[in-house]
Amino acid sequence: MPDNEILEMNRSQPQAQHTGGGQGPHGVLNKRSLFDGAILRQATIDAFRKLDPRVQLKNPVMFVVLIGTVVTLIESVAHSSAFAWAVFVWLLLTVLFANFAEAMAEGRGKAQADTLRKTREHTDARRLDAGGAEHRVPAADLAVGDLVVCEAGDVIPSDGEITEGVASIDESAITGESAPVIREAGSDRSAVTGGTKVLSDRILVRISAEPGQTFLDRMINLVEGAKRQKTPNEVALTILLAALTIIFVPVVVVLQPFGIFAGASVSVIVLVALIVCLIPTTIGALLSAIGIAGMDRLVQRNVLAMSGRAVEAAGDVQTLLLDKTGTITMGNRMASTFYPVGGSSEQDLADAAQLASLADETPEGRSIVVLAKQEYGLRERELGPGHVFVPFSATTRMSGLDADGRQIRKGAADAVKRWVTEQGGSAPGELDQIVERVARAGSTPLVVSDGARVLGVVELKDVVKQGITERFEQLRSIGIRTVMITGDNPLTAAAIAQEAGVDDYLAEATPEAKLQLIKKEQEGGKLVAMTGDGTNDAPALAQADVGVAMNMGTTAAKEAGNMVDLDSNPTKLIDVVEIGKQLLITRGALTTFSIANDVAKYFAIIPALFVSTYPQLHKLNIMGLHSPQSAVLSAVIFNALVIIALIPLALRGVRFRPSSASAILRRNVLIYGLGGLIAPFIFIKLIDLILTAIGAF
Repeated sequence: MPDNEILEMNRSQPQAQHTGGGQGPHGVLNKRSLFDGAILRQATIDAFRKLDPRVQLKNPVMFVVLIGTVVTLIESVAHSSAFAWAVFVWLLLTVLFANFAEAMAEGRGKAQADTLRKTREHTDARRLDAGGAEHRVPAADLAVGDLVVCEAGDVIPSDGEITEGVASIDESAITGESAPVIREAGSDRSAVTGGTKVLSDRILVRISAEPGQTFLDRMINLVEGAKRQKTPNEVALTILLAALTIIFVPVVVVLQPFGIFAGASVSVIVLVALIVCLIPTTIGALLSAIGIAGMDRLVQRNVLAMSGRAVEAAGDVQTLLLDKTGTITMGNRMASTFYPVGGSSEQDLADAAQLASLADETPEGRSIVVLAKQEYGLRERELGPGHVFVPFSATTRMSGLDADGRQIRKGAADAVKRWVTEQGGSAPGELDQIVERVARAGSTPLVVSDGARVLGVVELKDVVKQGITERFEQLRSIGIRTVMITGDNPLTAAAIAQEAGVDDYLAEATPEAKLQLIKKEQEGGKLVAMTGDGTNDAPALAQADVGVAMNMGTTAAKEAGNMVDLDSNPTKLIDVVEIGKQLLITRGALTTFSIANDVAKYFAIIPALFVSTYPQLHKLNIMGLHSPQSAVLSAVIFNALVIIALIPLALRGVRFRPSSASAILRRNVLIYGLGGLIAPFIFIKLIDLILTAIGAF
């Protein structure tokens, strides 16, 4: 065994490769500039294509605006005037700006999808027939269940599970991370993705996806929004906006006969302008873009949502289930101290612990080897013929070594004590005290025995991540309850939970226990989010309202979850929740602004309708607008320009600050409610002054 401890510790962590951001120079899902020239050009073209009535019909508000635009066009041709044509142009621009907002959001996704398509390599596969003979076939001809051979330099032709072998895989085409990862048959990291490349060794892969249904294909569809469906809240808001539109249409229509009765001449152009300004065109124009942009923000974090519903559900999450290891703590429990018992020496304990760990490739096992070497000079161990390493088993909860007549075991305290009892021995009375003391300190006690004799305890320390306590405080402030999930004993779990500041914990967690916890929370009316990567996490991921599966996890986990984190970083779940809340806050803020800014338009247009017949209405012209025509046109121009002005906010989202629901509501009412009420008065007056200055009307 080499003496270089650093090299040794690096060798012990082949799986800890994908904890970074995945958005560096090698990333394929990198953040794009909001004003990317290619996207702007394509969005401009798409804005005209979306004038198709069949497309506009999906958005009731903008469909009404389109009809009004057609009516003004007809009226302008029949009774041509500069005012009529000006209103027509700005109504057309209103529809185009709405189309442009949606096209911008879609364009960002399509640009990401195009980048992904370039990473997809069409290659041949080395398929094995029933007799084991190898045949080269196009990857598109592979079916579920086919076995293919992949060696160093080969591109994996489709999604599958490794059935034999272990290999280093370059997944940069998917995740953007240049560091390779280890994939191995029979482990929770046996899933491989089509389009990734084998860097070393030889593996057999059983295909698990039909052509066109691979993970990369689904990524492309999801990123470009090809299968995006409106979320329940989005549908509800669309219905509300449609209802408001339906209400205002007859209100405006009856103004014509009312005007005739009063002896006033009411222009059709002005009526159309009034209805366009009355209905909530701002939020109607931006609603789709807000939803698409929410998914795009997730993509920028290297998280793929299977549907917009998952993003929206993340914003309503009230309970967050987080794995302790790798999420709350650093994840690499390292041996720190040897505690001998029953008259054993530290040297004896270190010697046995190291022997039992020689074949243990986990960070914990390697750290025991290194600690024994550093503290007691135990190195270059020679094992006699016939030795047998005993692998860890979830059933026995122990591992060890049988050699030279010795049966050395290390594992959980209760499991080793039971083993010792079966061998005819007994545990020293001081053992339980040391185990409890180590556990209360938040560390993990690992008991070591040699046959029927307990030698002592190895303390494994795990460190709580810096800043995680503050994150939990922020989540608590917005009403989210955090629950730590761990396989540790209750004492260790309690110590870590207290140090990290979580609200609750589930110790010695089994798949059944996780599932029951989620169901219990949901029965109380709460939405639950969790992460997972193994097949045993699949039931809980499927049950959770937001299930984020790790990309390096099993196919079962990825199929069960409704989101996939390409970086396989469990901490990302907190970011997912914040992005979901940002989506809901953005939608609510812009809806508030849209409804509030209609007030100024009423004061601009309604007096202009009947001021010639009822001069008293001039008192409602509180903005002092120059003329009825300039008042109407100023309101229509503002109604169009405000859509363009709010596109960056719709795409980027309202800034999320962790605080209570009442504080968020109060802040948004002040900014977007009061701001939406005051700003139009200022800008409509400013537009009126400009029109007057250029002598337009």
